[in-house]
Amino acid sequence: MVKMTFLFFSLAIMTTFSYGHGISPEDMQTMINGGNLHYIWLGATHMLSGYDHLLFLFGVVFFLTAVKDIVKFVTVFTLGHSITLIFATFMGITANYYLIDAVIALSVIYKAFDNNKGFENYLGVKSPSLLIMVFTFGLIHGFGLSTRLQQLPLGEQNFDMFLKIISFNIGVEVGQVIALFFMLIVLNVWRKRASFLRLSKVANHALMLAGFLLFLMQMHGYLHTTDEEAFGFNADEHYHIHLDMEQTKKRDYVYDSL
Repeated sequence: MVKMTFLFFSLAIMTTFSYGHGISPEDMQTMINGGNLHYIWLGATHMLSGYDHLLFLFGVVFFLTAVKDIVKFVTVFTLGHSITLIFATFMGITANYYLIDAVIALSVIYKAFDNNKGFENYLGVKSPSLLIMVFTFGLIHGFGLSTRLQQLPLGEQNFDMFLKIISFNIGVEVGQVIALFFMLIVLNVWRKRASFLRLSKVANHALMLAGFLLFLMQMHGYLHTTDEEAFGFNADEHYHIHLDMEQTKKRDYVYDSL
Protein backbone atom coordinates (compact mmCIF):
# COMPACT_ATOMS: atom_id res chain seq x y z
CA MET A 1 0.00 0.00 0.00
CA VAL A 2 2.90 2.33 0.73
CA LYS A 3 4.22 1.64 -2.77
CA MET A 4 0.81 2.33 -4.25
CA THR A 5 0.59 5.64 -2.41
CA PHE A 6 4.08 6.61 -3.49
CA LEU A 7 3.20 5.73 -7.08
CA PHE A 8 -0.01 7.81 -6.89
CA PHE A 9 1.80 10.93 -5.79
CA SER A 10 4.72 10.34 -8.15
CA LEU A 11 2.31 10.18 -11.05
CA ALA A 12 0.53 13.29 -9.80
CA ILE A 13 3.79 15.23 -9.58
CA MET A 14 5.01 14.06 -12.98
CA THR A 15 1.67 15.01 -14.48
CA THR A 16 2.18 18.61 -13.41
CA PHE A 17 4.84 18.88 -16.07
CA SER A 18 2.51 17.70 -18.82
CA TYR A 19 0.27 19.89 -20.92
CA GLY A 20 -2.84 21.22 -19.21
CA HIS A 21 -6.09 19.28 -19.53
CA GLY A 22 -7.77 21.47 -22.10
CA ILE A 23 -10.21 20.57 -24.84
CA SER A 24 -8.24 18.96 -27.69
CA PRO A 25 -8.89 19.79 -31.36
CA GLU A 26 -10.04 16.18 -31.80
CA ASP A 27 -12.67 16.67 -29.10
CA MET A 28 -13.73 19.92 -30.74
CA GLN A 29 -14.19 18.25 -34.08
CA THR A 30 -16.20 15.43 -32.49
CA MET A 31 -18.43 17.88 -30.63
CA ILE A 32 -19.35 19.88 -33.72
CA ASN A 33 -21.84 17.26 -34.83
CA GLY A 34 -22.00 15.37 -31.55
CA GLY A 35 -25.09 14.93 -29.44
CA ASN A 36 -25.62 15.22 -25.71
CA LEU A 37 -24.14 11.77 -25.09
CA HIS A 38 -20.89 13.00 -26.59
CA TYR A 39 -20.88 15.88 -24.11
CA ILE A 40 -21.50 13.48 -21.24
CA TRP A 41 -18.55 11.38 -22.39
CA LEU A 42 -16.37 14.47 -22.75
CA GLY A 43 -17.29 15.67 -19.26
CA ALA A 44 -16.47 12.29 -17.73
CA THR A 45 -13.12 11.92 -19.48
CA HIS A 46 -12.26 15.54 -18.73
CA MET A 47 -12.80 15.01 -15.01
CA LEU A 48 -10.87 11.74 -15.00
CA SER A 49 -7.92 13.53 -16.61
CA GLY A 50 -8.34 16.59 -14.39
CA TYR A 51 -5.50 15.87 -11.98
CA ASP A 52 -5.94 19.17 -10.11
CA HIS A 53 -9.62 18.48 -9.42
CA LEU A 54 -8.87 14.89 -8.40
CA LEU A 55 -6.01 15.88 -6.09
CA PHE A 56 -8.29 18.32 -4.28
CA LEU A 57 -11.03 15.71 -3.99
CA PHE A 58 -8.48 13.20 -2.68
CA GLY A 59 -7.48 15.71 -0.01
CA VAL A 60 -11.10 16.31 0.94
CA VAL A 61 -11.88 12.62 1.58
CA PHE A 62 -8.44 11.71 2.94
CA PHE A 63 -9.51 11.59 6.60
CA LEU A 64 -13.25 11.09 6.10
CA THR A 65 -14.46 7.67 7.25
CA ALA A 66 -18.20 8.10 7.84
CA VAL A 67 -20.37 7.70 4.76
CA LYS A 68 -22.54 10.66 5.76
CA ASP A 69 -19.46 12.93 5.96
CA ILE A 70 -18.19 11.79 2.57
CA VAL A 71 -21.62 12.38 1.01
CA LYS A 72 -21.93 15.78 2.68
CA PHE A 73 -18.59 17.17 1.54
CA VAL A 74 -18.69 15.67 -1.94
CA THR A 75 -22.23 17.01 -2.40
CA VAL A 76 -21.15 20.50 -1.35
CA PHE A 77 -18.17 20.37 -3.72
CA THR A 78 -20.41 19.10 -6.52
CA LEU A 79 -22.97 21.83 -5.92
CA GLY A 80 -20.26 24.48 -6.00
CA HIS A 81 -18.63 23.46 -9.25
CA SER A 82 -21.99 22.76 -10.92
CA ILE A 83 -23.21 26.30 -10.21
CA THR A 84 -20.29 28.07 -11.84
CA LEU A 85 -19.86 25.51 -14.61
CA ILE A 86 -23.46 25.93 -15.78
CA PHE A 87 -23.93 29.64 -15.10
CA ALA A 88 -20.56 30.93 -16.33
CA THR A 89 -20.67 28.82 -19.49
CA PHE A 90 -24.22 29.77 -20.41
CA MET A 91 -23.62 33.46 -19.74
CA GLY A 92 -20.23 33.44 -21.49
CA ILE A 93 -18.34 34.60 -18.40
CA THR A 94 -14.70 33.66 -18.82
CA ALA A 95 -11.18 34.46 -17.64
CA ASN A 96 -7.61 33.44 -18.31
CA TYR A 97 -7.75 29.71 -17.62
CA TYR A 98 -4.12 29.64 -16.47
CA LEU A 99 -5.02 31.97 -13.60
CA ILE A 100 -8.11 29.97 -12.67
CA ASP A 101 -6.12 26.74 -12.71
CA ALA A 102 -3.46 28.42 -10.56
CA VAL A 103 -6.11 29.14 -7.91
CA ILE A 104 -7.30 25.54 -8.22
CA ALA A 105 -3.72 24.44 -7.53
CA LEU A 106 -3.76 26.63 -4.42
CA SER A 107 -6.92 24.80 -3.30
CA VAL A 108 -4.93 21.54 -3.38
CA ILE A 109 -2.22 23.11 -1.22
CA TYR A 110 -4.85 24.51 1.14
CA LYS A 111 -6.58 21.18 1.68
CA ALA A 112 -3.34 19.31 2.32
CA PHE A 113 -2.20 22.06 4.71
CA ASP A 114 -5.52 21.82 6.54
CA ASN A 115 -5.27 18.01 6.67
CA ASN A 116 -1.95 18.35 8.48
CA LYS A 117 -3.56 20.78 10.96
CA GLY A 118 -1.39 23.58 9.64
CA PHE A 119 -3.65 26.34 10.93
CA GLU A 120 -3.48 25.05 14.50
CA ASN A 121 0.14 23.86 14.53
CA TYR A 122 1.82 26.63 12.52
CA LEU A 123 -0.49 29.63 12.64
CA GLY A 124 -2.03 29.07 16.06
CA VAL A 125 -5.57 29.72 14.82
CA LYS A 126 -8.65 27.61 14.25
CA SER A 127 -9.05 26.46 10.66
CA PRO A 128 -11.94 27.99 8.69
CA SER A 129 -15.15 26.02 8.27
CA LEU A 130 -14.25 23.11 6.03
CA LEU A 131 -17.74 22.90 4.56
CA ILE A 132 -17.67 26.56 3.51
CA MET A 133 -14.16 26.26 2.06
CA VAL A 134 -15.00 23.12 0.08
CA PHE A 135 -18.05 24.90 -1.37
CA THR A 136 -15.99 28.01 -2.18
CA PHE A 137 -13.27 26.02 -3.88
CA GLY A 138 -15.99 24.08 -5.67
CA LEU A 139 -17.16 27.35 -7.24
CA ILE A 140 -13.61 28.02 -8.45
CA HIS A 141 -13.17 24.48 -9.78
CA GLY A 142 -16.44 24.86 -11.69
CA PHE A 143 -15.23 28.11 -13.24
CA GLY A 144 -12.08 26.30 -14.35
CA LEU A 145 -14.20 23.62 -16.00
CA SER A 146 -16.28 26.34 -17.64
CA THR A 147 -13.25 28.04 -19.21
CA ARG A 148 -12.38 24.71 -20.85
CA LEU A 149 -15.92 23.98 -22.02
CA GLN A 150 -16.14 27.43 -23.58
CA GLN A 151 -13.35 26.43 -25.95
CA LEU A 152 -16.02 24.45 -27.80
CA PRO A 153 -18.39 26.00 -30.37
CA LEU A 154 -21.49 25.73 -28.19
CA GLY A 155 -23.65 27.95 -30.36
CA GLU A 156 -26.06 30.65 -29.23
CA GLN A 157 -27.60 31.03 -25.78
CA ASN A 158 -30.62 28.79 -26.24
CA PHE A 159 -32.10 25.57 -24.91
CA ASP A 160 -29.83 23.43 -27.09
CA MET A 161 -26.75 25.13 -25.65
CA PHE A 162 -28.13 24.68 -22.14
CA LEU A 163 -28.60 20.94 -22.75
CA LYS A 164 -24.99 20.66 -23.94
CA ILE A 165 -23.76 22.32 -20.76
CA ILE A 166 -25.96 20.13 -18.55
CA SER A 167 -24.77 17.03 -20.41
CA PHE A 168 -21.15 18.01 -19.89
CA ASN A 169 -21.85 18.64 -16.21
CA ILE A 170 -23.50 15.22 -15.85
CA GLY A 171 -20.40 13.69 -17.41
CA VAL A 172 -18.21 15.55 -14.94
CA GLU A 173 -20.21 14.09 -12.06
CA VAL A 174 -19.98 10.58 -13.54
CA GLY A 175 -16.21 10.94 -13.84
CA GLN A 176 -16.03 12.26 -10.29
CA VAL A 177 -17.98 9.30 -8.91
CA ILE A 178 -15.72 6.84 -10.74
CA ALA A 179 -12.57 8.54 -9.44
CA LEU A 180 -14.01 8.80 -5.93
CA PHE A 181 -14.84 5.09 -5.92
CA PHE A 182 -11.21 4.13 -6.50
CA MET A 183 -9.93 6.76 -4.07
CA LEU A 184 -12.08 5.37 -1.27
CA ILE A 185 -10.97 1.81 -2.00
CA VAL A 186 -7.32 2.82 -1.73
CA LEU A 187 -7.89 4.85 1.43
CA ASN A 188 -10.02 2.19 3.13
CA VAL A 189 -7.39 -0.49 2.51
CA TRP A 190 -4.58 1.80 3.59
CA ARG A 191 -6.34 2.88 6.82
CA LYS A 192 -6.26 -0.74 8.02
CA ARG A 193 -2.48 -0.70 7.97
CA ALA A 194 -0.20 0.82 10.57
CA SER A 195 1.56 2.81 7.87
CA PHE A 196 -1.46 5.10 7.46
CA LEU A 197 -0.91 6.93 10.74
CA ARG A 198 2.82 6.96 10.17
CA LEU A 199 2.72 8.26 6.61
CA SER A 200 -0.51 10.26 6.37
CA LYS A 201 1.32 13.48 7.17
CA VAL A 202 3.97 12.70 4.58
CA ALA A 203 1.26 11.94 2.02
CA ASN A 204 -0.33 15.34 2.57
CA HIS A 205 3.06 17.02 2.30
CA ALA A 206 3.39 15.28 -1.07
CA LEU A 207 -0.07 16.59 -1.94
CA MET A 208 1.08 20.10 -1.07
CA LEU A 209 4.14 19.65 -3.27
CA ALA A 210 1.99 18.49 -6.18
CA GLY A 211 -0.24 21.55 -5.71
CA PHE A 212 2.78 23.84 -5.59
CA LEU A 213 4.20 22.39 -8.81
CA LEU A 214 0.79 22.76 -10.44
CA PHE A 215 0.71 26.39 -9.33
CA LEU A 216 4.15 27.07 -10.83
CA MET A 217 3.17 25.40 -14.08
CA GLN A 218 -0.01 27.47 -14.43
CA MET A 219 1.71 30.74 -13.55
CA HIS A 220 4.40 29.88 -16.08
CA GLY A 221 1.70 29.49 -18.71
CA TYR A 222 -0.05 32.69 -17.63
CA LEU A 223 3.12 34.78 -17.90
CA HIS A 224 3.72 33.41 -21.37
CA THR A 225 0.25 34.53 -22.43
CA THR A 226 0.70 38.05 -21.04
CA ASP A 227 4.31 39.07 -21.68
CA GLU A 228 6.46 36.28 -23.01
CA GLU A 229 9.60 38.30 -23.70
CA ALA A 230 9.55 40.07 -20.33
CA PHE A 231 9.26 36.67 -18.69
CA GLY A 232 12.67 35.86 -20.13
CA PHE A 233 11.89 32.63 -21.98
CA ASN A 234 11.85 31.83 -25.64
CA ALA A 235 8.70 29.99 -26.61
CA ASP A 236 10.65 28.03 -29.22
CA GLU A 237 12.53 26.33 -26.40
CA HIS A 238 9.44 25.06 -24.65
CA TYR A 239 7.74 21.95 -25.94
CA HIS A 240 4.41 22.62 -24.31
CA ILE A 241 4.26 26.04 -25.92
CA HIS A 242 4.86 24.39 -29.28
CA LEU A 243 2.02 22.01 -28.49
CA ASP A 244 -0.22 24.89 -27.46
CA MET A 245 0.49 26.71 -30.71
CA GLU A 246 -0.19 23.57 -32.75
CA GLN A 247 -3.49 22.96 -30.98
CA THR A 248 -4.47 26.60 -31.54
CA LYS A 249 -3.89 26.16 -35.27
CA LYS A 250 -6.00 23.02 -35.29
CA ARG A 251 -8.72 24.76 -33.30
CA ASP A 252 -8.75 27.66 -35.79
CA TYR A 253 -9.13 25.12 -38.57
CA VAL A 254 -12.13 23.59 -36.78
CA TYR A 255 -13.81 26.99 -36.43
CA ASP A 256 -13.06 27.87 -40.05
CA SER A 257 -14.72 24.66 -41.14
CA LEU A 258 -18.00 25.52 -39.42
